[in-house]
Amino acid sequence: MGGNNFARGFQELVVYRKSREMAGGIFALSRAFPREELYALTDQLRRSSRSVGAQIAEAWAKRRYPAHFISKLTDSDGERNETVHWLGVAADCGYVSGSDTASLYSLLDEIGRMLRRMIESADDFSVVPSVREEPMPYGSLSDFFVPDTL
Repeated sequence: MGGNNFARGFQELVVYRKSREMAGGIFALSRAFPREELYALTDQLRRSSRSVGAQIAEAWAKRRYPAHFISKLTDSDGERNETVHWLGVAADCGYVSGSDTASLYSLLDEIGRMLRRMIESADDFSVVPSVREEPMPYGSLSDFFVPDTL
């Protein structure tokens, strides 16, 4: 990341936007699953697909610490792989066809490649390259406490 290409929040990350698109596609596709799968396959597939973006959001909050950032992105990639698995199970059960899932598999693959690139360049996402203490711009800690005079 360099120049003016810095995201101000996780919502601006292309990979996050694609994860939301994928989760929406999974939701729409799974609406046609049999009712008896509601608390099994449907729930698992929806949960894992939604977790991909949630893990990216958590990673963003931990980007100051590359090891934590990488860990959350790895969790996101794990959820992505779980989504691929459950989508395959849905196909095995005959709930979806290859034509139904082709664009989702493609999107899941793209998200995986983007997550791996982020993991490989985790230091580029760090907003604070080193830890340092700076004086508080609003005064001292005593400014936060009410005097005990009551």
